[in-house]
Amino acid sequence: MDRFELDWERAARESARFVGERVAAAGRRHGVIGLSGGIDSSVSAYLAARALGPGRLHAFMLPYRTSGEESLEDALAVAAYLDLPHEVIDITPMIDAYFERYPDAVRLRRANMMARERMAILYDQSERLDALVVGTGNRTEALLGYTTLWGDMACAFNPVGDLYKTQVRRMAAHLGVPERIIAKPPTADLWQGQTDEGELGFSYEMADQILSRLVDDGMSEEEVAAEGLDAQVVARVAERMAASEFKRRMPPAPALREACRP
Repeated sequence: MDRFELDWERAARESARFVGERVAAAGRRHGVIGLSGGIDSSVSAYLAARALGPGRLHAFMLPYRTSGEESLEDALAVAAYLDLPHEVIDITPMIDAYFERYPDAVRLRRANMMARERMAILYDQSERLDALVVGTGNRTEALLGYTTLWGDMACAFNPVGDLYKTQVRRMAAHLGVPERIIAKPPTADLWQGQTDEGELGFSYEMADQILSRLVDDGMSEEEVAAEGLDAQVVARVAERMAASEFKRRMPPAPALREACRP
């Protein structure tokens, strides 16, 4: 049995229904989404556009000076195909202005700042347009902690948040997302040549096989490795998942009202 297979049309309808209900419950009519040209934001846009209809999903492309031209081209192609009102906002001036103060900042700091600047812009635009921010992250990235807290993780709701990367690819094929977007290596487009799988050190396909067993089936690392999956990769995936648990919870607070009663 294929553990990742779903009734894709039913899943698309359910996700679109979810989007429509969330926007309506907030008393709003519009959504805003950051389009990167990648598969996750493309699938999320296809689903949200289906839910909200013409003119009610606003797309923003937020490149930095090192972003690939192909990424912007693909994002614009998705916006054009879905007939989304859209705008390109170059984040280079604001990012570079900040790091003029910290010229020795390592690449990770710059990457995190880009992710958070992009989300700050989306939230400002959501206020301008009386909209909610549509998330674009998948289950694999969330479980691995391969996300920026208060950056790409921030959103009002997430149409593909319950889908592993493997499933997002299949949903994309069902929805008719261009093959060029489906086939290209996943990247956050934070610097030239950056790819998700290159940073992680293992493929999304391998991660999904491991995560689905650890999380959905409740198997131990030893049991997963016994199924023929690389024990070292299993351990690395489990370690990443444990270390990033804080990203998947609301910020904790001490129980002062109960513990400190006079």
